[in-house]
Amino acid sequence: MSEYRNRAVVLKQRPQGEIQQGDLVLEERPVRSPNEGEVVAQVLWLSLDPYMRPRMNDAKGYMDPIGIDEPIVGESVARVVESRSDALKVGDLVTCYSGWQEYVTFPGDAPMVYKIQQRDNVPLQAYLGVAGMPGRTGYCGLMYVGKPKAGETVVVSAASGPVGTVVGQTAKSEGCRVVGVAGGPEKCNYVVNELGFDACVDYKAGNLEADLKAACPDGIDIYFENVGGAVTRAVAPLLNTGARVPICGFVSAYNATDMASVETPFHVLKALDPVPEHRFFLVTEWQDQHQEITDILASRVASGELKYRETVAEGLENAVDAFKGMLKGQNFGKQLVHIAN
Repeated sequence: MSEYRNRAVVLKQRPQGEIQQGDLVLEERPVRSPNEGEVVAQVLWLSLDPYMRPRMNDAKGYMDPIGIDEPIVGESVARVVESRSDALKVGDLVTCYSGWQEYVTFPGDAPMVYKIQQRDNVPLQAYLGVAGMPGRTGYCGLMYVGKPKAGETVVVSAASGPVGTVVGQTAKSEGCRVVGVAGGPEKCNYVVNELGFDACVDYKAGNLEADLKAACPDGIDIYFENVGGAVTRAVAPLLNTGARVPICGFVSAYNATDMASVETPFHVLKALDPVPEHRFFLVTEWQDQHQEITDILASRVASGELKYRETVAEGLENAVDAFKGMLKGQNFGKQLVHIAN
């Protein structure tokens, strides 16, 4: 075994509804020494994302569930500290799916491991957010599923988050009218005044349907779905003929104890006449464009064209509380855990 002291957050039992004490536990875990072709990397930044919650359930979805006693899945920025690989050398910075732990051993040429091409004015952690998987998710879902045209109205839920941030600013650059949905006046003001959306509806204000209708006088041509629930129900009657709905996720249902009884966006949209064009998508559909789209987003961050916010928890020991808060919308922008420098 390697000499590195490693801690990991592991799944001890499957959460029933909201995550409780004892479901996710911080443990010391050994680090395996690298075999030929492998590297050991130290995790510097960990990304927390809503998709991790459904994977804690014992239900087959679009990705396998996390096994009991396994680290929680997650992408990180990591630095190679030991190498027996020609693909990566000591000191190289990568994004990889390390899971929630401080060190990880993997093949240097493994899929989904990408060397970071650092550039000025783009901090490392941005490659987990606005210039990373969430940013690529927003960009691809909007551009390739939503297919925006100048003059159309685009609505995006969770508008101040890392996906919604990229969706809205990209839609503006395509000449669209952009309306966000976010929780609370602070987030709504940020979305309009900093990110440049045309309007933002506060779903916590109690007038969701009326406020959304007022913000979309010409109806809605693209609805980028992140949330589900009441937001989807408010959007549905405003969808124009020919509307498109890229479905990224529906975080409002992720703590449900019985997913079979949850009203999903698919239920709401399929009940409409006509049924709008809609589909669930995964960013991995465009994996062959990973570097190209990362470069587009990173260059927009570097130039100041693409703005974003982050919420940072310090240390792996604070990851679980940060994750629980994120599922309730307590974060502002991308939720990260800073582990090492």
